[in-house]
Amino acid sequence: MKVLVTGALGFIGSHVVEALTAAGHEVTAYDALLPAVHPDPHAARTRLPAGVPLIEADVRDPAPLRDAVRAVDAVCHQAARVGLGLDLGDAPDYAGCNDLGTAVLISAMAAANVRRLVLASSMVVYGEGRYDCAMHGQVEPGPRAESDLLAGQFEPQCPMCGLPLSPGFVMEEAPLDPRNVYAATKAAQEYLTSAWARAAGGSAAMLRYHNVYGPRMPRDTPYAGVAAIFRSALAAGRAPRVFEDGGQRRDFVHVRDVAAANVLALEWTADAGTGWSRAFNVGSGTPHTVGDLAAGLAKATGGPTPVVTGEYRLGDVRHVTASNERLRKELGWEPAVDFGDGLAEFADSSPSSP
Repeated sequence: MKVLVTGALGFIGSHVVEALTAAGHEVTAYDALLPAVHPDPHAARTRLPAGVPLIEADVRDPAPLRDAVRAVDAVCHQAARVGLGLDLGDAPDYAGCNDLGTAVLISAMAAANVRRLVLASSMVVYGEGRYDCAMHGQVEPGPRAESDLLAGQFEPQCPMCGLPLSPGFVMEEAPLDPRNVYAATKAAQEYLTSAWARAAGGSAAMLRYHNVYGPRMPRDTPYAGVAAIFRSALAAGRAPRVFEDGGQRRDFVHVRDVAAANVLALEWTADAGTGWSRAFNVGSGTPHTVGDLAAGLAKATGGPTPVVTGEYRLGDVRHVTASNERLRKELGWEPAVDFGDGLAEFADSSPSSP
């Protein structure tokens, strides 16, 4: 299959390109090489496997995107601005990169009659994860109050009785509840994708990535995730600073497992019915706390013990972990990288390594 991969030189996109190429697909890479993401464009270009052509252009620019889409059978859309988007002043940039970019892409795909799309979405579309109350069953907690966070009350409580809640695994059927600008744009990408599938008779897999980590993860940029932030601190001889009490549950999934999910999702779109879009959680299925992550990286690097600070960010959620049952059953995916092994590899890797 001829596949266009947007955001192909990024952390996840570059691994997706490798996985698709290894699976026998003919890949064209597409990336704007934005300075905020790629401070060293030459190093980024070296990530491409031999023989993979690169189109240096922005997905918001219709002309080069139309030309690129005409030459392929499917698109794997990884390009996006990431991060929480806590500052509302950044909203135009997030909406432009993520939502306008996706709108330009699906317009080009419709015009070229390209009907297979894999979208990189995110677990942030859920807001908080699943919670159960001993008295009231599954409940949806409201946004956490700053007064509670200031008092060190980080765990959501039942909105009906105030009892502590037990976190569980969120399913794809859960309602979307984006709680920051970035999350809102990822939800909008999903809605645009679903609208395209219905209107154009396409098939789309929307992959809701959980906390992806691994080689090439950016650091010291606005795109750095918590794992990269911890690793950067350890590399500088500083203790990782863990927000809240370190008990926030996440699903840390290795980037090579995410790339494998993209390959299977692309192949799924070839068999899915027309007008069909489907979301899949992409997570390891094994929760770990942010404190676990910091401690694991400190151990792997021989660095200082993490410091739990009690600091918080209003846009953060407390717990969100994935059920990957749909991805396993319908696409035959299995996570292959053990958390401990993945952390050890990540601790030794460079963000710019090929």
